[in-house]
Amino acid sequence: MPTSDDDKPSDRIKDSAQQIWLAGLGAFAKMQQEGSKAFEALVKDGAGVQKKTQQAAEETLAQAQARMAGFASEFGTKAAGGWGKLENIFEDRVARALEKLGVPSADEVAALRARVEALEAQLKRQASAAAPRKTAARKTSEPAKPSQRHKPGGAG
Repeated sequence: MPTSDDDKPSDRIKDSAQQIWLAGLGAFAKMQQEGSKAFEALVKDGAGVQKKTQQAAEETLAQAQARMAGFASEFGTKAAGGWGKLENIFEDRVARALEKLGVPSADEVAALRARVEALEAQLKRQASAAAPRKTAARKTSEPAKPSQRHKPGGAG
């Protein structure tokens, strides 16, 4: 059977578009008839759907934030561990280089400081113990000084 001009695909599309348009007009007419009750019901239904989707979105966001916090914590721990290892390697190499140059280590300097402080304390004790003896020895061993000196053979 030959196809007529009415069976073209463009005609079928026009018919579908016409039906969609008529359905829209029918819905509009029904809305006018039912008035504000139907509109309020649609608003209420829309608010319920919005609330549900918002809750779902907030839950999904909270889960994503928890995951990201976990990733960040894990990354921070790994990074800190890596930096700690790198820092130890660097410190060891610097310490070896300083040792080769003859620079004393921090422990050696601390030991020397402690030794110097102990020696200073010992010197202070000895000085304070010897101070009364020296002043007493000076007072008894010093001869009395004459007030005038006489020169031999001449008037003064």
